[in-house]
Amino acid sequence: MALPKEPRQKMINLMYLVLTALLALNVSSEILNAFKVVDKSLQNSSANLTAANTTLYASLTEKLADPKTAEKAKIWEPKAEQAKKLSDDFITYLDGLKTELKKASDLTMIDGKESFKEDNLDAATRLFDNQGKGKELEARLAAYKKAMLDVDPEIRAKFEKTLPIDTDPPVGQDGVKKDFTTGYFHMTPTVAALTLLSKFQNNIKNAENQVVTFCHEQIGAVKIKFDKTGVLVGQSSNYLMPGQEMEITAGIGAYSSAAQPKISIGGTNPAVVDGKATYKVTASGAGPHTVPVTVTYLDQDGVSQTKTETVEYTVGTPGGAAIMLDKMNVFYIGVPNPITISSGSGWDKTTVSMTGGTLSGSNGNRVVTVSGGTAASITVTADGKSSKFDFRIKTIPDPIGMVGPSPGGKVQSNVFKAQDFLRAELKNFDFDAKFSVASATVYFAGAGFTSSGSVQTATMNSGSFAPIRSKLDLCKPGSTVTFDDLKVVGPDGRQRTIPPVSFVLF
Repeated sequence: MALPKEPRQKMINLMYLVLTALLALNVSSEILNAFKVVDKSLQNSSANLTAANTTLYASLTEKLADPKTAEKAKIWEPKAEQAKKLSDDFITYLDGLKTELKKASDLTMIDGKESFKEDNLDAATRLFDNQGKGKELEARLAAYKKAMLDVDPEIRAKFEKTLPIDTDPPVGQDGVKKDFTTGYFHMTPTVAALTLLSKFQNNIKNAENQVVTFCHEQIGAVKIKFDKTGVLVGQSSNYLMPGQEMEITAGIGAYSSAAQPKISIGGTNPAVVDGKATYKVTASGAGPHTVPVTVTYLDQDGVSQTKTETVEYTVGTPGGAAIMLDKMNVFYIGVPNPITISSGSGWDKTTVSMTGGTLSGSNGNRVVTVSGGTAASITVTADGKSSKFDFRIKTIPDPIGMVGPSPGGKVQSNVFKAQDFLRAELKNFDFDAKFSVASATVYFAGAGFTSSGSVQTATMNSGSFAPIRSKLDLCKPGSTVTFDDLKVVGPDGRQRTIPPVSFVLF
């Protein structure tokens, strides 16, 4: 039986283009998650290659013991082992770089799991540029490629131009080719740098698989004895652009018609032919996606088994188009929301439209205005290909009442009495949004007001203390002033009531 081969990952080739576009953006949680999805796909691909390589090495060992193939096996099996050692050493080296990078990003263990700053933009620069690990990695990649080609002259002739070890970084947006360290690791988020290291590990595993397969083919085909039945799920690609089609194939290994497989993919039940079913997905909506696959079958003992797998894939952005929120990841009602739109196809080939709000400005610099609702979307059509970006709509959070430097609680009597206004102020909010005080009921109690025997009340129709100045003059240490039923008006023109604020003078 011919050795099953792992399909070449189209995603690896596309990743260079996508990475360059993503690194130009703010490091949002969506982008971090996209890198983790790609990293997981790379690790799954490497695991599949490792399994295929293990089968090859086992077959080579058997061929050494078989008199019919021993003569050739004695020549090619040591060469395959040499390729294995070169690859294992390099994988170990890359694992060490991953650990160093995580430590540089404040690696800690929480409940037995690793935790580090995934969006750290300095760690990769320090490790690979300042500490020279980038040049070291570049040199080791070149040395590995040379060593693999030097295993045998026939291997060099076969793979000198095709061995998948590439040290050329992606070209910058200005079209200028950068050096290895700058192109890959300068100001790169930690999670992206880890994904790049996984990419190099995948390259190493792929190179090992190609060389060892070549060694094995010089002897003969792999002999495999089936002693188990298992579920097999494959996909044509794990990175697509909108409108592209991905094919998912699911079935069982060591197929027998008695296994009676029933297969569900993405909630549908495609026809099962020769133990496998095929399901096609048309990519849409940028970001990570999953498709559930369930296979029910009878094993060798006639016992019904059900296995569930999840196919993961990521949909990219066509033509380099992307949207970056300049301030926050939502649109706020009543204030201008500046955004930057990037188009890799040129603005003469790009159109932008919006639902749930209005757009102003031109080309890449736009301002979004929303007046209500909970969601909005922007569609960027670049070079005939459209991408839809969904956003949330929120109301500006409530401000708090403040007098002078104090948001309430204890305050010096002379400081409090020297103020002329009660103001409503937003805390920890990135937009320059202003609120004005519309009205409030003010309660005076404690020292200075005990002669009346009760709490004294006054009203304000703005933030000015002018209407209550006479009562403020009676305040002294021990007085309590509370602003209740506090109404404010924000930039959206809506009046809202915010929590009361109380001051104790000392």
